[in-house]
Amino acid sequence: MVKIVDVAAYVVQRYSELTKERLDEMKLHKLLYFIQRESFAITGQPAFDGDFEGWKFGPVSRDVRNHYCEGEMVCPMKEVPDEIQYIANNVILEYGSLASWKLSELSHQETSWRNARIGLRAGENGSRKIKLEDIREDAKKVRPYDHVWDMYYDEFDDAQEEVVDP
Repeated sequence: MVKIVDVAAYVVQRYSELTKERLDEMKLHKLLYFIQRESFAITGQPAFDGDFEGWKFGPVSRDVRNHYCEGEMVCPMKEVPDEIQYIANNVILEYGSLASWKLSELSHQETSWRNARIGLRAGENGSRKIKLEDIREDAKKVRPYDHVWDMYYDEFDDAQEEVVDP
């Protein structure tokens, strides 16, 4: 399975290609969380191997923090499978235009983040891992959108029926 730092490197590169801007670290962590959640929603499987912790500003990966410096991933990027690139691209298009703080607010609505924060005060950082099972549960509330076809995943069956049944 692909590692979180490889997906992070892909996201940093792709975000820069799409926006002509550098991706700040806070936004990177949130986009990675949403990629993981989206992967569960679409495929039922995690997109990558790597953990998030329930920090005060939302999900954060220590691995990514250790490889991120001044807008760049400081590790060689390994190949990211097409399916993960596709999910990452959709997440970047869906959430990439939002400010980092807005993404932080959105992540605070996730049950997985809230569960990792149980027993912590509001300003306390926290280092409890976010459980994959909780992210899987959050994914059940998502209606994935396909930016290539400009439609929600659950609309594909309707579109195919229209083509088959004139």
